[in-house]
Amino acid sequence: MARHKIRYTLLLLLTCVRLVSFSQAEDALLKKHFSRLRENLTDNQKLIIVDSVKNILSHYAVSDSVFKHRFTELRYLGQITSPDSLLKMLSWNLILTDGNNMYYCYLIHRRDKKSSPSVLLLEGEYREEPPRIDMIYSEKNWYGSLYYDMRPFVSGGRTNYILLGLDYGNSLITRKIIETFYFDDNGMPRFGADCLSDGRSLYKRALFEYSSSAVMSLKFESDSMIVFDHLSPFSPDLKGNYQFYGPDFSFDSYILRNGIWYLKPDIDIKNRKK
Repeated sequence: MARHKIRYTLLLLLTCVRLVSFSQAEDALLKKHFSRLRENLTDNQKLIIVDSVKNILSHYAVSDSVFKHRFTELRYLGQITSPDSLLKMLSWNLILTDGNNMYYCYLIHRRDKKSSPSVLLLEGEYREEPPRIDMIYSEKNWYGSLYYDMRPFVSGGRTNYILLGLDYGNSLITRKIIETFYFDDNGMPRFGADCLSDGRSLYKRALFEYSSSAVMSLKFESDSMIVFDHLSPFSPDLKGNYQFYGPDFSFDSYILRNGIWYLKPDIDIKNRKK
């Protein structure tokens, strides 16, 4: 009996070691791939590396541990999980030789914590025309973004997610976005729900364009409040020319109320927690 217990214990230990080793090996390989994507390579060489990244992440996305595990040393892979642990996003970008960006995002979603996740890979690329605020986007025409934070909220009896995203745009303009996101009745992703309001009308997303040399803050203050820098042109005659926009040291916000995120401009942040 004692021998059986010893064998069982050793089997468990060996299994754990293999799982840890596999995770560490994948982590190291992905780290190497992402580092190489920052090297002076041709676009074709980079796309081959991206295929290797996708191969690893495709297996990872359907693993039992995907909602529990986090890669710890991957600086260039965005990893966000919703507080309800039902949605996880893995996103990264590829800088092309012309300075434009391509974007990749794994959507890993499960209906409840006991069900197996469904996985979908989105691919998009920089467009000179920014995403429209009145349009629903799907996996077929995703505009491309690096999502770095999210919160679930309920509107109209449906669970939605508010996403904060970044589009490096081109060498002149950077974009940030507040996106509304949900899954339709068939379980397919939809970007854009009428859950943002300026007090006069509803829209599906908020978009910010500014100089690539500037830095804009856009973050959650709480689960029901988003705070961000207000953007202005560097001089009045540059109005509408967004490559010359940047923060003007004032702040705006969106506040969630009854399923709608309402714009509240020019807020006082003196008493905000640092």
